[in-house]
Amino acid sequence: MKKFLLSAIAGSLLATAMTPALASESGVHWSYHGKADPTHWADGVPANAACSSGQRQSPIALSEASAQRVASKDFTIHYEAGSVALLNNGHTVQANVSDANDTIVFKGETYKLDQFHFHTPSEHTLDGQSYPMELHLVNKSSSGRITVLGIFIKEGEGNPALEPVFVDLPASQATAGRQAQVDIAALLPNDKKALVYTGSLTTPPCSEPVNWIVLEQPITMSKQQIAGFKAIFHDNHRPLQKLNHRQVSEE
Repeated sequence: MKKFLLSAIAGSLLATAMTPALASESGVHWSYHGKADPTHWADGVPANAACSSGQRQSPIALSEASAQRVASKDFTIHYEAGSVALLNNGHTVQANVSDANDTIVFKGETYKLDQFHFHTPSEHTLDGQSYPMELHLVNKSSSGRITVLGIFIKEGEGNPALEPVFVDLPASQATAGRQAQVDIAALLPNDKKALVYTGSLTTPPCSEPVNWIVLEQPITMSKQQIAGFKAIFHDNHRPLQKLNHRQVSEE
């Protein structure tokens, strides 16, 4: 009986460790589960007020049919191969990028790729469909503005461009991650048709505004690659937020 109780306690502690509460920029802890889940991100934290009161929050349910058609694109993507530093920051696997040549030009302003990371399941939906994962490539301008490129991930063929990342995912939090060579341009689908809208960060402090470019064509990852991420982060997505009369354009 004592042995059973010790095993149960150990299991409970392990479950707790797998869903840590995390610190936002304000230093306040948050999580995707339990008492610090997304519905409580703004509780008693003025710095996170936008998480509950913001009117341009992300993610949202996207619809190709209802999007406004735009004749020309407001964005161009310029990514290439290079070295990234991988780390487990407690809520996702993140790849920090140091190459200044990885950029997005959005409405004439240049945004440098800062990092990319993953969510499961997808945070956005497209025409009512959720995907097993979603890749976010976070780009920042010299003035501090943010443009995020979102890419849906479906189960299918293994993804060779992501294999340097997924061959040895960091399973626990660390202050420094291993280096990997990643062809970031190869992460993108062939079709760059996208749904574009103004939103927010999907983690505290849920800052607005953020430019979102969500590509409609998903990329694939193997069942094993997806399972490898889910073994570390079973669910690290923020629920859908209200559109609040925002315009989504298809470019």
